[in-house]
Amino acid sequence: MKILVVGKGGREHAIITAIKESEPQAEVYSFPGSDAIFELARPVEADGIDTLISFMQAEGVELCVAGEESYLVKDQGLANACEQAGIPCWGPPKEAAQLEASKEFAKEFMIRHEIPTGGYAVVDDIEAARQAIAGKYPTVLKFDGLAAGKGVAVCADEAAAEAFLQEVLVERRFGAGRLLVEEFLDGPEISIFAAVSGDAYHILAPARDYKRLGDSDAGPNTGGMGAVSSLEMFEGDLKDVIETTIVKPTVEGLQKDGLPYRGFLYFGLMLTEDGPKILEYNCRFGDPEAQAVLPMVSGDFTQFIYSGAKGDLKPELIEFRKGWSICLVSASAGYPEGSRNGDVISGLESLDEARVYHAGTKRNEDGEFATAGGRVYAIVARGDTRADAVAKVYAESDKVSFDGMQRRSDIGTCNFG
Repeated sequence: MKILVVGKGGREHAIITAIKESEPQAEVYSFPGSDAIFELARPVEADGIDTLISFMQAEGVELCVAGEESYLVKDQGLANACEQAGIPCWGPPKEAAQLEASKEFAKEFMIRHEIPTGGYAVVDDIEAARQAIAGKYPTVLKFDGLAAGKGVAVCADEAAAEAFLQEVLVERRFGAGRLLVEEFLDGPEISIFAAVSGDAYHILAPARDYKRLGDSDAGPNTGGMGAVSSLEMFEGDLKDVIETTIVKPTVEGLQKDGLPYRGFLYFGLMLTEDGPKILEYNCRFGDPEAQAVLPMVSGDFTQFIYSGAKGDLKPELIEFRKGWSICLVSASAGYPEGSRNGDVISGLESLDEARVYHAGTKRNEDGEFATAGGRVYAIVARGDTRADAVAKVYAESDKVSFDGMQRRSDIGTCNFG
């Protein structure tokens, strides 16, 4: 089978690894890819969706996998273009991808289909935002658009809110767009992923993401400094409640609204005292959650997504391993405000009981991997218990280093009893 995976980060490295492990004979291509990804997949020369489609048609590519969210809503939309060309795509069309691309669209969808979520207001300027906040802290501020996981701020006080408002509505850090002022929901967070194909869905192993740079969830927001995954996170009847109140109504809502969907759908949830409530949707696998979840998958992952992309979801093709998976991210000097490139990474070859997914790396002139982005790589280890997995991932991560490395010391322990 010939497969093209669109994206270049740690999530795509994890997806391609899972594809190659489940179907070693698959011919995998990647765009735009990375030096690490090209050790598993062939590079594609393209300058956009049109040339990607032409390449897939010329090479007889049988499946396109959308890893990166931006291509789902760019130009005519990756999945839309694939459909017109007759190429199965594991990723939703542009119309449905608005669930991620527009926070306002997503909120209206939730309210329309009576899916539990927090209250909100939409504003265009900084004064309207101040009036919507009305001195109530903490408050949640969200940019209404794609922002690589950094367009959300939980503001504990007026100073934090003003700083974010300046970035979004005055400096326009993320470009043009409105802002949502949302009700703060309290409780532990959980990330839920479902494979969706039309009116069929299959809930995957849950995960928990760690967004803040520092230990104990301190410091600035990032794209994610680590994640954990285990079926044990579905305590009691939690999975049934989430499916009944959130996942099933979402899939039914997509059908009612005439929004076809094939691909991974992420539900960011807060487990409040009043039950699970949804914070946001993502129309693809999370990052770094994918790096924690995918090593837990056994079975034929490739055929699972291929069948789903053709409209025939087959949950029986995959299972999830018992135990825990811990993903630990190492970030470059200066992240998240910026990143320092060119620091040589040492020790990658010494990993024994863990795998590494490259996110921001590049080979230098000497053939060594060096930093080339904010989040540099993720090291992932599994264990029978959470404590075992935590001990293993930190022992393995200690073998790998580079100048200026930033890494949390509490992934897998913070926010757990």
